[in-house]
Order: sequence, then structure tokens, then C-alpha cells
Amino acid sequence: MPKKILTWGLIAFLVFFIAYRPASAATVFKQLGNSLVDVANGIGAFFSNLVA
Repeated sequence: MPKKILTWGLIAFLVFFIAYRPASAATVFKQLGNSLVDVANGIGAFFSNLVA
């Protein structure tokens, strides 16, 4: 039950954040995307160096 409440709370927060602060929300999602790309590049470099 608490997991369901936290999930709906998170969804409500995201909708509120996107609706009332769209520029800030876009910046946050852009930074998260860049971080994921950096992690993927790091993992790729690790395996490339491991094989070489």
C-alpha cells in the first residue's frame, strides 16, 4: 500500500512540476539524459579497454 501511495505521489509531483515549471523540468530531464549518455559512454570505454 505505501508503494502505491508513493508512486501516485511521484506522478502527481511530476505532472505539477512539468505544468508549472516547464523550463526547469526540461533542464532537469536534459541533464538526466546527458548523465545517462555519459554512463553509457563510460561503460563502452571500459569494455573497449578491457578487450584491447
